[in-house]
Amino acid sequence: MNSPLVFIDGDQGTTGLQIHERLRDRTDLRLFTLAAAERKDPRRRAEAINACDIAILCLPDAAAREAVSAIVNPAVRVIDASSAHRTQPDWTYGFPEMTPGQSERIANARRVTNPGCYPTGAIGLLRPLVQAGLIPERYPVSVHAVSGYSGRGRAGVEEHEGQGAASAPAYQVYGLELAHKHTPEIQQHAGLAQRPIFVPAYGAFRQGIVLTVPLALRLLPAGVDGATLHACLARHYAGAAHVRVLPLEESGALKQLDPQVLNGTNDMHLGVFSNREHGHVLLSAVFDNLGKGASGAAVQNLDLMLAQHQAPPRGRTLRIGGAMPTRDAMLSATATRHRWQK
Repeated sequence: MNSPLVFIDGDQGTTGLQIHERLRDRTDLRLFTLAAAERKDPRRRAEAINACDIAILCLPDAAAREAVSAIVNPAVRVIDASSAHRTQPDWTYGFPEMTPGQSERIANARRVTNPGCYPTGAIGLLRPLVQAGLIPERYPVSVHAVSGYSGRGRAGVEEHEGQGAASAPAYQVYGLELAHKHTPEIQQHAGLAQRPIFVPAYGAFRQGIVLTVPLALRLLPAGVDGATLHACLARHYAGAAHVRVLPLEESGALKQLDPQVLNGTNDMHLGVFSNREHGHVLLSAVFDNLGKGASGAAVQNLDLMLAQHQAPPRGRTLRIGGAMPTRDAMLSATATRHRWQK
């Protein structure tokens, strides 16, 4: 019996390159990409996606929808890394740790939509607490996140590593129209009854995310405090291979959060910080925007769909390929890559 054939459509950008890096040496699957001359050929792309067992789409939203519409083979399964289908009811949301049974739903799904990088942290923090009734559905949630410039894709890499790198901004807040495309995704999958305020930013570092959600205890149910929120998150993620809730003693000793500390992994660390005097709590998530926020999550979902997922032992950190591919690697993309790999 042949090993599964996995087609990466759009393997020239940050996410696609890292997925390829994570999969290229595996012997339990066959990896397939299109040569440069064929990538813009609709007929060749349709042939490729209908010939595979699982397609991983690393495309802009419109191109991802087009690729899905070209599927006529009912046996083809899809992991879409774009935001095209993240709020669609007929797609399974690819966040295995989100709710009990989500891993099984992903494993059996025909269509899986990979979470966005920022939503991964926001939903990871909020969903268990909203479900438990500790954060009201109508709480006025605000989310602030800072990502490495790779979150902008090629444009960000070019700005910070290209000829004009010396004048690249050290920090830039964006989404000032308060209409970021990730906001509906956060609202839906966190279980919120009203739209949160989401303010993202880019820093002058390649990859990694720090995301925070501030809470006022006076707006939470009576008796809820930082310890209550922490206990809920700790119960929810107990035994999770890739999500760790920092013990209160550990988070209490921290003076700062480093967005790059988990780069090259598929892990996410959640923290709860409290100030009893002022009645404030800060929830935090730290993870690699190209790992748990993109390529690592896609590979985790792929493994579930292949029914070959093996969780690493608790406490072990898997680092895949270190930093993201260099700018030169992104520009050359797959120029020397073989189309079939075994």
